[in-house]
Amino acid sequence: MNAPRYPFELIETLPLKGGRSVLVRPIHPQDEPLVQSFVRGLSPRSRYFRFHNAIRELDPRMLRAATHVDYRRHLALIAEWFDGDAETEIGAARYAVRQEDERTADFAVAVADAWQRQGLARGLLERLMRIAASRGVRRLTGDVLENNHAMLGLAADFGFDIAPSEEPGVLVVAREIAPRAESKLRPLMPGIEEALAYPA
Repeated sequence: MNAPRYPFELIETLPLKGGRSVLVRPIHPQDEPLVQSFVRGLSPRSRYFRFHNAIRELDPRMLRAATHVDYRRHLALIAEWFDGDAETEIGAARYAVRQEDERTADFAVAVADAWQRQGLARGLLERLMRIAASRGVRRLTGDVLENNHAMLGLAADFGFDIAPSEEPGVLVVAREIAPRAESKLRPLMPGIEEALAYPA
């Protein structure tokens, strides 16, 4: 079975507060080391908010599942910062379509501690919603810990309904998303095409 085509058309730049821009692109199987470094670099609090447990890194099964996606039913976007030749993942957002309901997808967003409160989570979620809608998803849902006030505030800003879940201490955020075409993306960072030596 052929590997899914890498969606180069989804690569774009995202301006943040303070004037810096970062690269946002779909994840690739070659990103396993990048993703593991990102998870390890999160504070215990941020990891707990993202994974709802006290993991310190992804086990091999989780790491493969996080990086080997089909770009339609399961899409993951990562945000990167380039400092010279150093490539660092600083944020991620993903959705996964439910097996029992192909119009509903579960989503999650995480941002490195040093890059929080700069508009990165907002930009990632906006792009994730736009792409999900263009791929036939009509409802996004996510489980958020009740003390994750930043994520709950972001969800409220985007019009998500917030309700209790069956799990104590966890809230469910959900909203309908309308069908829409993918809008024109911002130009790539100069030279980034050469840096991404991924097969088409």
